[in-house]
Amino acid sequence: MSSVTIPEDIPTSVSSHFDTILILDFGSQYSHLIARRLRELHVYAEMLPCTQKIAELPFKPKGVIFSGGPYSVYDDFAPHVDPAVFELDVPILGICYGMQELAWLNGRGVSAGIEREYGPAMVNITTESKSEVFQKFFESMPKEFEVWMSHGDKLNALPTGFESIGQTKNSPYAIIAHSSKAIFGIQFHPEVTHTPLGLQLIKNFALAICEAKPSWSMENFVDKEILRIRKMIGPEDHVIGAVSGGVDSTVAAKVLKEAIGDRFHAIMVDNGLLRLNEAEIVRENLKEHLGIRLTVIDASDEFLQKLSGVSDPEKKRKIIGNTFIHVFEREADRILKTTSGKVEYLLQGTLYPDVIESISFKGPSQTIKTHHNVGGLLEDMKLKLIEPLRELFKDEVRSLGELLGIERSLVWRHPFPGPGLGIRILGEVNRTQLEIARKADHIFITEIRNHGYYDKISQAFAALLPVKAVGVMGDQRTHEQVIALRAITTSDFMTADWFDGFSVKFLKLVSSRICNEVAGVNRVLYDISSKPPATVEME
Repeated sequence: MSSVTIPEDIPTSVSSHFDTILILDFGSQYSHLIARRLRELHVYAEMLPCTQKIAELPFKPKGVIFSGGPYSVYDDFAPHVDPAVFELDVPILGICYGMQELAWLNGRGVSAGIEREYGPAMVNITTESKSEVFQKFFESMPKEFEVWMSHGDKLNALPTGFESIGQTKNSPYAIIAHSSKAIFGIQFHPEVTHTPLGLQLIKNFALAICEAKPSWSMENFVDKEILRIRKMIGPEDHVIGAVSGGVDSTVAAKVLKEAIGDRFHAIMVDNGLLRLNEAEIVRENLKEHLGIRLTVIDASDEFLQKLSGVSDPEKKRKIIGNTFIHVFEREADRILKTTSGKVEYLLQGTLYPDVIESISFKGPSQTIKTHHNVGGLLEDMKLKLIEPLRELFKDEVRSLGELLGIERSLVWRHPFPGPGLGIRILGEVNRTQLEIARKADHIFITEIRNHGYYDKISQAFAALLPVKAVGVMGDQRTHEQVIALRAITTSDFMTADWFDGFSVKFLKLVSSRICNEVAGVNRVLYDISSKPPATVEME
């Protein structure tokens, strides 16, 4: 991979390399699943706000999907697409709110339903159309199939130029199609697994209707990304990179190593918020095993001083993010004095879910939390960001890591957030609280490994709660702190379920060890919250 020559006209965005389906997002909790399903089909998908100005698109999509959303299209504040999207002359698929948007822009036949339709329903195909477009859209689909509905509004009339294709008991216009253009609307959600044949319908739209080439793969991505990075950086310039030892920053570092060799300087900041022996483990993995040029900087005093007295989670994240950048910029200045090239770029292992959750990226949807490496950065930051994984989901990053020859134990290591234990200690962070959280987490993860649970879990950790509880130890009353254990399973970290596979014996062992071995704790809880409504981390 590293020996490929660089074309002069190498594009600078992923969507320039691959046939791309554009998802215009109206704020649905399912929008990211549309992208996930398309990528499972090896079709690259990019999600942008529904308000995206089409004239400012850096690429022409092969097709467009309007997502669902929580609004009513007839409300004064309802979001709407740029009408220029219809001038792209590409196939369009409207899902739920997206279908109602199609109707609203072509006759306004949308109103509140007498009954909400939420949950499973049966769709019946009501036409015998022999048109080529119709046949392609419903290839391998039966005349009747189960779908998942989630809507209160519905069409009360056919939009101008459209015909009815399918219906449910409660929705007479459950599927509509334009009579002369490749524009479809469906009231149900094909992206969720509750619609068993939903993936087939998405496949038909992307491959048969849009004729998108299924060329999206990590093999194709990594070669093009390495070329893009070389073109961006230049032959003599250097890059510094934030690494934590987690899979995201490790894979990102390996990509930069492949692209520019020792001109990439990996930097691990020991912010005092790391797990037990974390700095030593990362040094061994990256420097010794992967040959990455690594510097470890102890900035724990600086971080903890700035976090003193701060308990608000958003403030903590921003302080940690800003302090990281200050440290990196100082290190960039130091490297600049020892090299002939420029140091203009900072590598980060940002992923697509980070982007989605951090910013009001999805038009009208809300920010859930600020990720330190997306929304918590300095506005006047001197360094430019380079984020080779920004468009990838977690499973794609793991596949890329294995492709790059990174050991499986590293690739499948549980994620560790950039803010570290700072967001696993609820409330103020200090050295005493860090010692408690660090020891409890080490016990929990050690026992998970010892009992063979580790590979069954996507992420696990111990969090220190900002409360005290009464207990008894050695016939003495105690008033000590509470540890919450969290373990989840997920494929993309956008949604997650709590892990229900621990035995009672295991939980008893972990609780006993923590209460006996960690001074200041007398109670251990197990978090059984899924995402949503909870997030993976507690802050």
